[in-house]
Amino acid sequence: MIVFDLRCDEGCATFEGWFDSSEDYAQQARRGLVQCPYCGSAKVAKAPMAPRVSRSDGSFADVKDVIGEVAALQAKMLSNSEWVGADLPDTARAMHLGEMEKRPVHGQASAEEAKSLVEEGVPILPLPLPVVPPGQVN
Repeated sequence: MIVFDLRCDEGCATFEGWFDSSEDYAQQARRGLVQCPYCGSAKVAKAPMAPRVSRSDGSFADVKDVIGEVAALQAKMLSNSEWVGADLPDTARAMHLGEMEKRPVHGQASAEEAKSLVEEGVPILPLPLPVVPPGQVN
């Protein structure tokens, strides 16, 4: 079962429609069977909508809510970490080799630099969301 937000082209409403599949929606729409429940118009189209993600407890969340939760968790993780920017690969390597005191840091690394660090056994973890360097406006 799939749920779409649908919009009446007559401008009277946005409403939900439940279908067995995207193809089922397309077939019904072509046959004029998808109609606005307010005015009866068959001039109906899919409205933009945020996808829903199922949670481990079986409930659903909008992707924007999930991203917000991930962003809050990431911000909490980084609150006690120092931004080292493009120096991240060198800083992480130096701490790993004992050339520098270990401390929580975050910054930027290319995919190639990150791969090299992993191959050297340097403990790094990519962040799920981009990080705005201090002093820059998001």
